[in-house]
Amino acid sequence: MGSPQDLQKDDEKTVAATSGPLEMQQSQMDDDNLKTARSNIQGDIKDLDEAGLFLQQHNFSGDYLAELLEDTAMNKRVIRKVDLLLMPLLCGTYFLQYIDKQAVSYSAVFDLFETTGITGSQYSWLGSIFYFAYFFAEWPSAYLAQHFPTGRVIACYCFMWGTVMLCTAATHNFAGFAAMRFLLGVFESVVTPAFMMIVGQYYLKYQQPARAGMFYCFNGVGSATGGIIFYGVGYAKNFPVWKIIYLICGGLTVLWAIVLFFRLPNDIMSWKKFTPEERALLIARAAKNRTGVLNRKIKVSQIREALTDPQIWILFFFTLLNEIINGGIATLASSLSSLWLAVMWVFTGPFLASRIKNARTYIMALWLCPTIIGTTLIWKLPRTNLGGGLAGYYMVGSFVGALVIALQFPASNVAGYTKRTTSTAFVFLAYCIGNIIGTSPKPQTAQFFLTNYSLIDTPLPGPQAFLAREAPIYETGVKTVLACSVGQCILALVLRALLVYRNKKRDREEAENPSPPDDGSEVLEDLTDFQNRKFRYSL
Repeated sequence: MGSPQDLQKDDEKTVAATSGPLEMQQSQMDDDNLKTARSNIQGDIKDLDEAGLFLQQHNFSGDYLAELLEDTAMNKRVIRKVDLLLMPLLCGTYFLQYIDKQAVSYSAVFDLFETTGITGSQYSWLGSIFYFAYFFAEWPSAYLAQHFPTGRVIACYCFMWGTVMLCTAATHNFAGFAAMRFLLGVFESVVTPAFMMIVGQYYLKYQQPARAGMFYCFNGVGSATGGIIFYGVGYAKNFPVWKIIYLICGGLTVLWAIVLFFRLPNDIMSWKKFTPEERALLIARAAKNRTGVLNRKIKVSQIREALTDPQIWILFFFTLLNEIINGGIATLASSLSSLWLAVMWVFTGPFLASRIKNARTYIMALWLCPTIIGTTLIWKLPRTNLGGGLAGYYMVGSFVGALVIALQFPASNVAGYTKRTTSTAFVFLAYCIGNIIGTSPKPQTAQFFLTNYSLIDTPLPGPQAFLAREAPIYETGVKTVLACSVGQCILALVLRALLVYRNKKRDREEAENPSPPDDGSEVLEDLTDFQNRKFRYSL
């Protein structure tokens, strides 16, 4: 027998001989576990959207994402954090873009015509010029916001339109003013489509309409407060009041653009205000929508698919009819103290669409009913019934709540990042066309209600359907509003029937050929709603 020292040396040799293979085995097990974790987030690197690449880089597995989604407390905390950090930026920007767009209206109340020589017909064209620019720039702007960092693009556009507002104060005639209005339309064109896409990225489907309604409300807030803000400016002496308005608006917007540049996130993956785990949860929530998260590659096949999707065409015509109504009522709405009621209509429709499952299309149709009833009351009630006519007038603005839901549809009900961008931009083309129709040079509109009930006796500008020779009834204008409202109700129900058909067809396919368990990979491969047969449409 060897000495104790010899036995200790033999034991050490045995441990040394076995430790190497054990360490190699443990290393191999770790590699296998890592491969398993990554197997749930897979796909060609060109096809994965940026969320998939983020998850690969941080080794977040599909099982881990599922655990995050089940953590109710963390979900509530993270969404509150998004609301506090993101929504004020969207609401503030929307408020400023509305105030800046309407600065020409505030200026007209003071000394714009006297100091520039702009005529009434030229003034009417200033509204159309803005939307012509919006029409041509909106689609390219949407693709810029997709291809480049979204937050930076929006901040730069905001800075440029603020600069345009400042430069407008240096103009002295219609030509200069028209050029500035065109540029303003170009740079404001990015806001609403990009915001709809941002909301679609950070919130679950059922939460999106309420958030879109929240920032869209600031159109009404801007309309209601703009006149109050600039009331004091009217007392200025020795300097044109309208120039002061433009200098104030432009200065505020430029300062706000700086805030956006540093605070508005470009995407979930690069938002440093959130930990990697919180960003993973936001990605998991976006993946749950099955619409994709972010892919900067513009895919022609998805553009083609968007332009041939009946859902998008229905939304296009719905928005077009809605904005034709808006052209007939916008001047009237700014003439009375109903603007806070308009805020209520805009908020409550999208809010209910978020609270009631699969009721969006029903609410779109329902929110047009007060417009139909209100217009009919104004048309048919005796001119002596001031109370009934006023009640009808307050009801007609409900149609805007339906518009917000429709504008949010492409961002939440279309998958594939390029297809979503294209669909959102295409629907907004109808928004522009409708506003161009509604703001073209024309005779009277607000006189429709105001003259009928002896509140004013001066004609005001309005859409072409409100013909001066038909005063004070304006029967053609009334019928146009009613026809557009009824048409939208029909389109909303046709849209619902289409989406129900698609969902039922996919349910049958799933029942006949069950698909493998959902590992989340397809939602990170930038598939469209046509390609991903597990996608189900919100109704």
